[in-house]
Formats: sequence, C-alpha cells, structure tokens
Amino acid sequence: MNHTPETQQERRIYLIQNLLNEDAQYQSIVIPESEVEQKQLLRALFNLRPPMPVSPDFLAVQDEYLTAEKERIGIVDACSLPTVPGNHRIFLWQGDITTLQADAIVNAANSALLGCFRPLHSCIDNLIHSGSGIELRLCCNEIMQKQGHEEPAGQAKITPGYNLPAHYVLHTVGPVVQGAVTPEDEALLASCYRSCLDLAQQQHLTSIAFCCISTGVFHFPNRRAAEIAVRTVEGCLAGHNSEIRVIFDVYKDEDDAIYRELLCGNREAEGKAGEC
Repeated sequence: MNHTPETQQERRIYLIQNLLNEDAQYQSIVIPESEVEQKQLLRALFNLRPPMPVSPDFLAVQDEYLTAEKERIGIVDACSLPTVPGNHRIFLWQGDITTLQADAIVNAANSALLGCFRPLHSCIDNLIHSGSGIELRLCCNEIMQKQGHEEPAGQAKITPGYNLPAHYVLHTVGPVVQGAVTPEDEALLASCYRSCLDLAQQQHLTSIAFCCISTGVFHFPNRRAAEIAVRTVEGCLAGHNSEIRVIFDVYKDEDDAIYRELLCGNREAEGKAGEC
C-alpha cells in the first residue's frame, strides 16, 4: 500500500476499490459518495466475491475496518444475559447474533457451505459472512474442497469467527421443508442441534448461541422448529457432562414469544417473565 488508510471512510473506499478491480465486469461501477451507499456496496461485493486468494494488505485493512464497525455497533457479552427460570445453562435473547460475544454462534448454512452469494440478503448466512469478512468463505471453501461433496443436512462444521465477536462459527445445514413437515425433516433438524452441541463439547467450548435453524428460506414452521430445538437441547444438556451454556437467539418477535412460552411456561403467570 502506498498509503495506509487511517479512517473508516478511507478503509471502506480502499476495500471497495480493490474488490472492483478484481473483476472486469465491475469496472464501470462508480463508488457512491454517501456513507450508507458505500457500506451497502462493500457488503454486496463481499457477498459476491468467490473464494479466491487475497493479499495480506487487503486483509489487514478489512480486519481494521470490521473491528471498528463491530465496536461502533456494540458487542453483547453472552455471560451478561439472564438465564431462563429453572435452568442455569439456557438463555433466551432477542437480537443480532453477529453482535454476540460467545465461544460460538451457529450459522444456518446451505449445502455449499460457502455463505450466501445474494447481495445484501437478510439471511443469517449472509449476515455472518458479512460481519466475519472474506476469510470465512476462504476457510469454508478449504473445508469443502477437502470434503469433496456438499454438506449433508444435520451435521456441523467449525471455523474461526474471524472479525465476529464470537470465537467460532458452527455451520449446520438444516432441512428444507417442501409442503408438510415430515418425520425425516424433524429428525434432521434435531440432528443439527445435537451435532452442534456434540462438536462444541469436543472443542471444550463454554457457550454456544443458536439461531432459529431452517425457519427462514428453508420454510420450517417456526413453532415446530422451536419445540424440536428446545427438546433436543434440553435432552443433550441433561446427557452432557460439560457446563456449556446455550443461548437461543431469536430475531423476530414471533420467535421470541414462542421460545418464551416454551422455556418459561407458566412462570410468566407467576410474575417471573422478566427472568426469561
């Protein structure tokens, strides 16, 4: 680099320009002047970039930029969250999983395991890769090249979290529901939670945050998915010797209400809803 970018704007423009220069089809794109539009363009270019080599200078600027953005948005410490009544190892939190500082967060991935290539898509896969940086796609690609086939539903892989507050990301592919939910769909979804917890225990992790696996574009009904998630996690925790803490992270009010009902039960009627 002839000049080391020092401000967020300088870093952002540096990253955008380098990404545009990588692909001839982007040469006509003009970098917008507004901060919001620049951020959208940068994220879109991150989303579209294939897993190919990148310079150490680029990664250094990217990491500085994403670290500063992470601090600007704010980080939520998983240890500060209140537990649900009656279980000191389970937490319920409504918020952006990419801001959560835990040992691991769970990504609802697709079978290619390379992240979402749709620019600015709102799925959890896109958000996690956008916040982590392009190293995550490169790491996932290395895993998939060694594996030699698509990732089956119900299993789990682990990668570093890179620029996320979480130390690791656990990637799991949930079942895609087509029509009515089948017993196989239910078994595969339960396997996602079980595989992630087993892997977390093998890696001696102390906290793991689950998103609502398969309930988005994979069309698993929210309530049934939550019932399977809670039942499976509670069963696994009862059988594990570790003291791993599990956070059910929800984003939508609908999911928050469902999980609150499942985890808190009648305690809300007893005036203990604030604990959940």
